[in-house]
Amino acid sequence: MTEKATFAGGCFWCMVKPFDQFDGIESVVSGYSGGHIENPTYEQVKTGTTGHLEVVQITFHPDIFTYDQLLDIFWQQIDPTDNDGQFQDRGTQYRPAIFVHNEKQRELAEKSKRQLDASGRFQKPVITEILDAAPFYAAEDYHQDFYKKNAEHYKKDRAISGRDEFLEAVWEKSEVTN
Repeated sequence: MTEKATFAGGCFWCMVKPFDQFDGIESVVSGYSGGHIENPTYEQVKTGTTGHLEVVQITFHPDIFTYDQLLDIFWQQIDPTDNDGQFQDRGTQYRPAIFVHNEKQRELAEKSKRQLDASGRFQKPVITEILDAAPFYAAEDYHQDFYKKNAEHYKKDRAISGRDEFLEAVWEKSEVTN
């Protein structure tokens, strides 16, 4: 049996690869969630007016790779203290969030958020939202598996984003999955 997990962490291009390399992960799909229009396009979402966030939706086998493990990876990809976007990508459509699909996911997400906030790892409070899962819309094909299909563009974009420098400053190198 599989479950779904949905995470927003800024640009969805940078959120696929960290999850896409483990046994028990069936798929990682870039898309949009949380907004007020049906079937939004990238052009609409990037304006910040649809209410959608760029997200990845992960289909996983919880008996092989747990939701707690997914949460650990998620936190290590974002700045959980910044609700105005992530790194070079600014705007509400790039803010971090966890979309929970059931009460067990909510409990685990809230627990992990409390633990991270209490850890002292960040100088500001962890403010990443935990939201009920909303309709998910897959992004256009050219956004799927971008790190594989457009490796050079992906590497250049990630290199200038500031994401890696931030993550390396906050997490030990051995902890970060990117």
